[in-house]
Amino acid sequence: MLDKSCTEFIELLASKNPVPGGGGASAYAGSLGMALGSMVGNLTLGKKKYDSVQEDIKILLKKSEDIIHTLNELVEKDAKAFYPLSQAYSLPSGTEVEKKAKDEALQNALVEATLVPLKIAQVCKEAIDLHEEYALKGSRIAISDVGAGVILCKAALQGAKLNVLINTAIMKDEKLKEKILTQLEELEQAGLTKAEQIYSEIEQALRRT
Repeated sequence: MLDKSCTEFIELLASKNPVPGGGGASAYAGSLGMALGSMVGNLTLGKKKYDSVQEDIKILLKKSEDIIHTLNELVEKDAKAFYPLSQAYSLPSGTEVEKKAKDEALQNALVEATLVPLKIAQVCKEAIDLHEEYALKGSRIAISDVGAGVILCKAALQGAKLNVLINTAIMKDEKLKEKILTQLEELEQAGLTKAEQIYSEIEQALRRT
C-alpha cells in the first residue's frame, strides 16, 4: 500500500474499495506521528546545547525507526487481514446452509481482522511513550512537532480502537473477545491519557513563549 504515492493512497482510501480502510489509515497516521518525533530527535543530535541527552536521543531514534517500520508494515497487514472479511460479508445467505457457511467464514476472518488493529493500537501506545521522552529531551525549537506527532498517534490509536470494536461486536468467541477488549481498554486508558497530557503541556509551554 505505501509503495503508492501519497495521492494514490488517498484516492484509493476515498474510493469504494474495501481496502485500505480505517485500520490502515490509522497505522499510516501513527507512522506520520512517529516520524515527527524522529524529526525532533534528528534536530537535537549534534547540538552542543543538548550534549547531556545525545545518547538518549540516539536510542530514541532507533526505537522510533522500529515503530515507523512496524506501522508501515501494519498498513499492508491490515489490508490483507480485512480483505477476507469483506469477502465473507458478501457471501450468500439465502438458505440455512449458506447462512451457516457465511457465519463460519465471518468468524474465521474476524480473528486476524481484529488482531491487526489491536496491534496498531499497541504500537501507537509505544509511539506515544517515545513522544513523552522527545518532549522532555528534544530541541525546544521543534517542540510543536512533538505535539503534532503525539496527537497524530493518539488519533491513530483511537482509529485502531474503533476497528477492533466493530469486529468484536459480532465475534462469537467470548473468551477471545474478552481478552482483546481487556487489552484494548488498557492501551486506551494509558495511551490516550498520556497523549493528552503531553499535548496539553506543550500547548501551555508555547503559549508562555
